[in-house]
Amino acid sequence: MYKKILLINPFGIGDVLFTTPVIKAIKDAYPDSKIGYWCNERVGNIFRSDPNIDKVFALSRGDLKRHFGFSKIAGIKKFLWLLTAIKKEKYDVAFDFSLDHRYGFIAKILGINQRIGYDYKGRGRFLTHRIILEGYKSRHIIEYYLELLKFVSIIPQEKKLSLFVLKENKEKAAKILAQAGVKESDTLVGIAPGGGASWGKDAYLKHWPAERFAHLADLVIDELKAKIIILGDKQEEPIAEIIKNSMKNIAIDLVGKTSLEEFVGIISNLNILVANDGGPLHTAIALGVKAVSIFGPVDDLVYGPYPKDENQIVIKEDLPCRPCYNNFRLKDCLNNRKCIDGITVAEVFSAVKKLI
Repeated sequence: MYKKILLINPFGIGDVLFTTPVIKAIKDAYPDSKIGYWCNERVGNIFRSDPNIDKVFALSRGDLKRHFGFSKIAGIKKFLWLLTAIKKEKYDVAFDFSLDHRYGFIAKILGINQRIGYDYKGRGRFLTHRIILEGYKSRHIIEYYLELLKFVSIIPQEKKLSLFVLKENKEKAAKILAQAGVKESDTLVGIAPGGGASWGKDAYLKHWPAERFAHLADLVIDELKAKIIILGDKQEEPIAEIIKNSMKNIAIDLVGKTSLEEFVGIISNLNILVANDGGPLHTAIALGVKAVSIFGPVDDLVYGPYPKDENQIVIKEDLPCRPCYNNFRLKDCLNNRKCIDGITVAEVFSAVKKLI
């Protein structure tokens, strides 16, 4: 019997949502267990509303670098808080999805005796139970994650993403939409023209052109009589500006204007989300919202909607060079970004109409 279990994942929204089937499987097998989640500060609030999660430790290695950059003392205090808080819980087992030996090392020195994960390039050397990994390919990353449950004799019964929205956050989202002129009877189509924050400066390589999002938005407004909500974080405000300036109609721009909890609440109110590969897409899927997703260099079989569903449509170009993102590396593009630029507005609009 495993009484206390820690999950470790320092990545972005999409990736932590990929671990929710693992959480569900653990709770199904051990309903009395206490589950902790060690994640980054940006996504911590996602799990604070999850009834299956008892403790959230929101501080990644990247977060610590930022705190140390601001103040060495602040960084030390944050790190000591993390160590003390995790050690206090006395976890029996940790599932480490970080692919980074430092997280496994910390789990070891904090006394977590069973440490489970993938060993990528020898980075799993502090794990007690490991599977050698060259990269994620040919099957969805969720299936890789669920595979680790064999070490605790759990056979998962479900493989769906899950995300919980507190009533107060739904009410906040409804208020934001009402203030923007949205009525309960309105059909809402969200567009998330950014995504892929974990890619940093290369995130634009996953982005369908902003001008095409603008053209799509005008078609949705004119032909489907729906309202358009533009969504994203503050770093994506320049993309939203291009879209608004390229449209003949008016869209509701909420980019950089909501908290993570409000952002999730707003997506839960949408009829459809149109998004690039990234966190907003997987947020919609976890909430059961219909979605049209646009995939370029990344393999949708690995990082796309899961499990396959008639309410999820993936738009992609079947090119021999695609996907060029493999084993966590992006090859130089020799085809002038045709995998993204070859996707037409007509294709995406047709998918939206089908789901509407």
